[in-house]
Amino acid sequence: MSISYAPAGKTGKWDGVMDWLQMLSGASLILFMWCHMLLVSSVVISPDAMNAIAHFFEATGMAQVGGPLIFLVFLTHFVLAARKIPFRFDGQKTVMQHAKMMRHGDTWLWVVQAVSAMIILIMGSIHMWVVLTDLPITAAKSAARIQGGFWAVFYLILLPLTELHVGIGFYRIGVKWGFVKDTKRSKFKRGENLLTMMFIAIGLITLVRFLFLSVN
Repeated sequence: MSISYAPAGKTGKWDGVMDWLQMLSGASLILFMWCHMLLVSSVVISPDAMNAIAHFFEATGMAQVGGPLIFLVFLTHFVLAARKIPFRFDGQKTVMQHAKMMRHGDTWLWVVQAVSAMIILIMGSIHMWVVLTDLPITAAKSAARIQGGFWAVFYLILLPLTELHVGIGFYRIGVKWGFVKDTKRSKFKRGENLLTMMFIAIGLITLVRFLFLSVN
């Protein structure tokens, strides 16, 4: 009996470790995305403000080192989360059937998060590659890229998907790890929805600012 239970015990232990790593990497990315959005949106105040912030990160080497590090955390988080995402059609069909049958809001949130993760993996990787291979970051350079047309549409898709994914992740971390009690869940969800809409609004205002920013 002891031999048959050993593999299950080890598997359970490693699943727990990977769940913790998934939570920590997810929380780190949530914090990064909120800070990133606020820093980029400084262009709304002034292009010089954004340039000064970007120059600080590049002069201290934080952009050159931090950028690849964030990308590594990004990929690690996806690999850890992918353990629970069905990639085969029959698995996906089963998940959708269960979600429809259970009619549980949090289950649908997980479905939205899983689907958005696939899109963000591709689009987010493209975004980071384009930015990190074209340093230094400047307001004029970012504006020129967005005013090209393609990138405006690109970010109009990536922005809400990312903020939606981040917001759901923030909520699910709070609920899953016991930071949010059942009696406070609905209130916390409303706050998370408000926060998500706020960051989407900030992102859209920032995009509009880039669209009308002089690049000369």
